[in-house]
Amino acid sequence: MDETPLVSIIIPVKPGGGVTALDALHRVDYPYASFEVLLTEGRKPARQRNRAAALAAGDILYFLDDDSLVSPGFIRKAANHFTAVDVAAVGGPSITPASDSLLQRSFGLVLGSRFGGGGMRNRYRKTGGSRKTCDRELILCNLGFRKDRFMELGGFDERLYPNEENELLERIKRSGGVLVHDPDLAVLRSQRPTLKAFMKQLFGYGRGRGQQTVLSGVVKPVTFIPSLFVIYLLSLPFAHKAVYYVPLLCYLIMTLLAAGREMVREGRPGASLLLPAVFPIFHICYGLGMFRGLFSKASGKASAEDAQVTIRRLKEFDGDWEQAL
Repeated sequence: MDETPLVSIIIPVKPGGGVTALDALHRVDYPYASFEVLLTEGRKPARQRNRAAALAAGDILYFLDDDSLVSPGFIRKAANHFTAVDVAAVGGPSITPASDSLLQRSFGLVLGSRFGGGGMRNRYRKTGGSRKTCDRELILCNLGFRKDRFMELGGFDERLYPNEENELLERIKRSGGVLVHDPDLAVLRSQRPTLKAFMKQLFGYGRGRGQQTVLSGVVKPVTFIPSLFVIYLLSLPFAHKAVYYVPLLCYLIMTLLAAGREMVREGRPGASLLLPAVFPIFHICYGLGMFRGLFSKASGKASAEDAQVTIRRLKEFDGDWEQAL
């Protein structure tokens, strides 16, 4: 691969939506002629990303969300990883900005904690150095692929949303490709602004994991723990012995300990004071979503309106974006 390979930044956006990610892309330290931005507008993110990937001119496809804010050295660092021929995908974490509200920062703490995010927590925090990894540490709002491998495997499964990246990353891993997580590729991205929006996000994550489990046939027992917790809570009204409440007491103690751990890690109370309430909400919403995903059919079918995808190719010239498609 050349010293400065052509990189195609692909950003899905809802019809009429804004793209704050462009502001940070203006400041990247990478030759103007060696990267492009494809804005893919529509209502089906996996479909939008696949359509843009097919049109992309770059050797590297890098997927960002419309609000993913990158650092100046971002593209160069990402491209350097692909000089190793066995590397098929590279990504970094999505970090909650300090400017987010107290509630939003509490969401970020939960996602980045062992008790909340579990094996996926490194998607939401900077820790360690660059390393080989699996799908648990990679997130689609900050994820790049070698284009030839992406196209060879057929891209994202359009029946899935979310979790389409996890399914593809597992296929890449099985085919012998190397996945890399680099904390220095972190992007800043605000958490959901309200509790309702956060609950909807978690339900969607659980649903996507359930649908991925059905489609792939790969069962990961740890992902069922929140659903088992929901079953336990629903059974409590029928319990007649005090011993049946012992697991609930243990859970509450673990919640308080986890909240205390995050408070110590943060070095100040602040958002961590909300965690004893946010942790249960996280587990319950994810567990319910998992049930929904396991028992609802994932389908790539879309209405005529949802199937429409509009793509604009932008290239930067001396600080200005010029539309080329």
